[in-house]
Amino acid sequence: MIDLRSDTVTKPTDEMRQLMANADVGDDVYGEDPTVNELEAYAAEMLGKEAGLFVTSGTQGNQAAILAHTRPGQEVIMDDESHVFLYEGAAAAAFAGVQSRTLPHDRGQIDLEQLEAAIRPEDVHFPETGLIWLENTHNRSGGSVLPLSYMMQVQQIAEKHNIPVHVDGARLFNAAVANNVSVKELSACADSVQFCLSKGLGAPIGSMLVGDKSFIDTARKKRKMLGGGLRQVGVIAAPALHSLKTSIYRLAEDHEHAKMLAKAFEDHTKLALINDVETNILYVDTTPTNKNADEWLELLKEHDIHANAFTSTTIRFVTHRDISKDDIEKVINTLKQIES
Repeated sequence: MIDLRSDTVTKPTDEMRQLMANADVGDDVYGEDPTVNELEAYAAEMLGKEAGLFVTSGTQGNQAAILAHTRPGQEVIMDDESHVFLYEGAAAAAFAGVQSRTLPHDRGQIDLEQLEAAIRPEDVHFPETGLIWLENTHNRSGGSVLPLSYMMQVQQIAEKHNIPVHVDGARLFNAAVANNVSVKELSACADSVQFCLSKGLGAPIGSMLVGDKSFIDTARKKRKMLGGGLRQVGVIAAPALHSLKTSIYRLAEDHEHAKMLAKAFEDHTKLALINDVETNILYVDTTPTNKNADEWLELLKEHDIHANAFTSTTIRFVTHRDISKDDIEKVINTLKQIES
């Protein structure tokens, strides 16, 4: 099967499975798991932050960040297609008691004038702005990259108004590779960053939250509230640490495969490419083919190729570690057959 549904579908490598079996473990709630401690310190150093926190998922990391940064009744500024707004079950409202202030965006970038204008003035009628939220890469925009220059400008606005910035960097390493900058440079623009180990980096489970020590101490308590205090968790931290140390250097390959696939859609099908492919995600519109997304997915499944429908006429494809160049060529040949 050629599985292009998401970069979350990768399987642990044999080396990862060995690391899981042999991991040095302890009770992480007591801070005694040496593998987790190493992972947290390594991630924090890599992103230029004081401390790190291993969490079970990107959603848990994002929600721990909101809980640590804000208090009930405040407002979080974000774009209107951000993951935290669309795909995290209204957790920010349910758990943190905060209001989402959503703004239009272009490829994940909120207009800077609109962003600053959305910051609430002192007024008894208004909530306080507690946090500015960025997403890099931006999932709904097809893995688009927020440029370092843009992030620096947002940081300047935030500092002017004394508001923290959080980056949902689920695929931050993809952004760094595509932008030819370091993750440390991108991370320097934010007070806290969440990134996934189980997406482009290919670990079987887990995400990281990094920030200054005081923030992480608070986030650790919030993680416990969210049910994230685990015990001998080194068995999943070990493959995560391995992926963090080894997988960054091959992300450009995923980007190249996505671009090969995008060119094939343009050259050999009537499917309309929606996004400029910068990283490992691409969206196509099926409308010009007179077939809907489900009909296309069934055609692809007949050839053991799997993708995801995002709307009735939109399909998302995601490249990852378990998709080879040969797999991409097979997909391209299949597209030629279907359209012939």
